[in-house]
Amino acid sequence: MKRVYCVLCMIIVFSQYSFAARLGHTKVDFIGLSELNEAQQTKVKSWINHGLDATEKTLGPLIQKAVPIYLKPQYFAFEPVPWAEVIRGELDGVELQFSRYSSLKQLKNDWTLYHELAHLYHPLLDYKDFWLTEGLATLLQNQIMKDSGIITYDNMMMRLKAGLERGQSNTYRLSHLQDARLASVSSNMWQLNAQQWVYWSGVAFFIEAQYQLKLQQAQYQTIAELIKAYQSCCKASEQQSGRQFLMELDKLSKTALFSNLYLKYKNRTDFPKLKQKHLNAL
Repeated sequence: MKRVYCVLCMIIVFSQYSFAARLGHTKVDFIGLSELNEAQQTKVKSWINHGLDATEKTLGPLIQKAVPIYLKPQYFAFEPVPWAEVIRGELDGVELQFSRYSSLKQLKNDWTLYHELAHLYHPLLDYKDFWLTEGLATLLQNQIMKDSGIITYDNMMMRLKAGLERGQSNTYRLSHLQDARLASVSSNMWQLNAQQWVYWSGVAFFIEAQYQLKLQQAQYQTIAELIKAYQSCCKASEQQSGRQFLMELDKLSKTALFSNLYLKYKNRTDFPKLKQKHLNAL
């Protein structure tokens, strides 16, 4: 089963095999590319370049000077990208375990790269606030894939609705927990197997926030527009609390809606119940 979470950690040293390529505004450092033959190298470069192009189309160019991509090609894999994680350091990057035999189309159609690249647009948050980061990246990955034509709007909505249903089911299954507050569950989601609860509560948070942005006629009408602005002006380089991150989004949007929603969500023990009006804001 595919692990659908990201482990955020610090890097210590770069691989000796690094190949740089220019893509739009962003320099990409391919680390581990020499493990592939020439045809596979061409395919992987095309995949990464396409993923970053698609991400920057929705979220704007990354501000950091380069993006390290740590390649971990697999001989045996049941899906194109069975595992990936963000690597936090002086330059934030992405490690990708992928099937060296998957086609370029299969790699492009896999959601994982878009999810991990979306994480580069926000700072590392505290464990108790991982529901925010994972919800944000999950929502944005679908937006990126829709904007780039990989999926249709209807496909995106079906995926989001199915994910919200999984989150609700996972929450119900774990409702017996002594401390079922979202912040507590988020801190222990690996041990509790509560990834669906954590991820999709975060997705619901940002869907509800986008609805309120439009309702209040804020300067930025979508989460993607707001994150694009945040990346270009205000992204923190150090670890933050979720509340600090959301206060920056409040300043940009000239609202208090993110901080208010945070207070509503972080201690909730149930799964958010969105209405059709919230989904219609996407």
